[in-house]
Amino acid sequence: MMKLDGIATFVAVSQAGSISKAARRLRLAKSVVSERLAELEHGIGTPLVHRTTRGLSLTEDGAAFLERAMRIAREVEEAAADMAERRGTLSGPLRLSVPVTFGRMHLGPALYPFLAAHRQIELTLDLDDRRIDAAAHGYDAVVRHGPLGDTRLVAWKLANSRRVLVASPGYLGQYGAPATLGELATHRGIFYLNRGVADWRFLAPGGVQIVRGRSALQVNNGDMMRDAAVAGLGIALLPTFIVGAEVRAGRLSLVEVGAEAEAEFIYIAHAEGRRPSAKLRALAACLRDAFGDPPYWDIPGRRRPEDEKRPGGDPRGASVSPDSPGDQTE
Repeated sequence: MMKLDGIATFVAVSQAGSISKAARRLRLAKSVVSERLAELEHGIGTPLVHRTTRGLSLTEDGAAFLERAMRIAREVEEAAADMAERRGTLSGPLRLSVPVTFGRMHLGPALYPFLAAHRQIELTLDLDDRRIDAAAHGYDAVVRHGPLGDTRLVAWKLANSRRVLVASPGYLGQYGAPATLGELATHRGIFYLNRGVADWRFLAPGGVQIVRGRSALQVNNGDMMRDAAVAGLGIALLPTFIVGAEVRAGRLSLVEVGAEAEAEFIYIAHAEGRRPSAKLRALAACLRDAFGDPPYWDIPGRRRPEDEKRPGGDPRGASVSPDSPGDQTE
């Protein structure tokens, strides 16, 4: 007889790619994970994974079984969550992939009151800027900044995001401030590695215009891009949620070139075809409320969510309706 914990363990091992990573995710000893996997294989009567010194891969039978195993594990989780919701409680595991800089600066402070209000939710945050296949890696949702490229995701907008060109006063004093897109192309740029040097996209009268500056630095982290701009290495195109404080403090100056960067937004997205849970809907509504419209990081003097208190001491998100996810983009 197949046990549910064995099926859940197999799914975790498949998504993690190794027994060690699955054990950390499940908070179990490696020996327990190995035993559950072996017991499941014995019950089914066929090996599900190839084990080698270099890693782990699914057998043909394992790949065939995985889709149903994921569905079984998901339905069990959803059934437990539904029972809790019938009692008026949001509970159970919730696994999110979030970007590093935005997660540290803004998502965390908005999440903490929500978790304090819903103590039966077991949240796992994976901070990673890479584009993640939410379903294949076992995430309930991903939070991302930028354009939505994966049409297999259903996205709910959390906040608008405005990107601006910035440089240090020292850099502009030495090399001058570009006033047009043509002049911008002659300057040294600090680029986000995950998008490359073609990331400088602006709304011009004839449509979208791409500016390719000379690369001074390419890096896959917004904090380092901001710090490199402060150090005078070049011009960077960064969201205001990263550079707002530095601009207000005078460590960075806005560079006006007569065109705005393409509009982007912060969104939370789940895999297409999956019914989002009430706790995911409540979380999305909480984050949207905490960020504001326009978002607090675009408003001079506006404080971050953890610095604000609502009347009566209620934490942000405690009374959010789970049935109003808001704007959707597919």
